[in-house]
Amino acid sequence: MSKVHVIDHPLVQHKMAIIRDVRTGPKEFRELVDEVALLMAYEVTRDMALEDVEVETPMGMAQCRMISGKKIGVIPILRAGLGMVNGIIQLIPAAKVGHIGLYRDPESLQPVEYYCKLPTDIGERDLIVVDPMLATGGSAVAAIRFIKEKGGRNIKLMVLIAAPEGIAAVQAAHPDVEIFTAAIDERLNEFGYIVPGLGDAGDRLFGTK
Repeated sequence: MSKVHVIDHPLVQHKMAIIRDVRTGPKEFRELVDEVALLMAYEVTRDMALEDVEVETPMGMAQCRMISGKKIGVIPILRAGLGMVNGIIQLIPAAKVGHIGLYRDPESLQPVEYYCKLPTDIGERDLIVVDPMLATGGSAVAAIRFIKEKGGRNIKLMVLIAAPEGIAAVQAAHPDVEIFTAAIDERLNEFGYIVPGLGDAGDRLFGTK
């Protein structure tokens, strides 16, 4: 579990409680997911390299530190992952955004890629894969595999809620990938939903059923 990080900042936990609430409507749900993603991005990017720079202030010269030109890529897993993108790019406006769409084959039950558009310089970027829920882990495992096949190397996974089963699946398939989550819940139910979770994140984001 050394590569699993639970972000327990009070603001994150407070907002997560409201996100989980069945009474929270789509508008407020979207706004809160956006805010939590921004707050979590602070921790996900904590290890970004810095370099010393000299800056002229109105009062003189200051020795400061700035991010040393490292490139970031944000890759949501469609469709629910879209709800987390805006919060991250508010914090890192120069980040490029890719997209991965997956569906589950009804016979094999394996994830199948139906859409993939990634930055052309993906191998040069620190990548943050985002999806609100890490349930069985099937979609995350497949998405990370696709990214690696296309040249991605430095990959982190950021989710709002994770199930132990999903964490185990990602760690077994991709032991190099760090997982950042706001909560690790109890288990999956017989339908593959996280308990207690928050329901279907995509439906709650977009007001569908």
